[in-house]
Amino acid sequence: MDVRYFIDPDTGQPHVYNHGVQEQEVEWVLSHAGEDRPGLEGSRVAIGQTESGRHLRVIYVPDPEPNGVFIITAYELIGKPLTAYRRRRRRRGRQ
Repeated sequence: MDVRYFIDPDTGQPHVYNHGVQEQEVEWVLSHAGEDRPGLEGSRVAIGQTESGRHLRVIYVPDPEPNGVFIITAYELIGKPLTAYRRRRRRRGRQ
């Protein structure tokens, strides 16, 4: 998969670094997403657990080139959003 990242103009680094997220975590979640659904304005939202156990929400846009994505942002899922995600996962397992 060809993955490009939004670069923060202030730091020159991928924006995900501002949220304490590493590129390899983002790529793991994209390839092992528990959920991947439509977002706003053509974006997609992937939620999943990293190899280290953190839950991330990754906002991305599919690239026009085959098998490519542009990562807008990613951040750790905590609190009520994490509880809701876990609840959805449990409910899917029962069906």
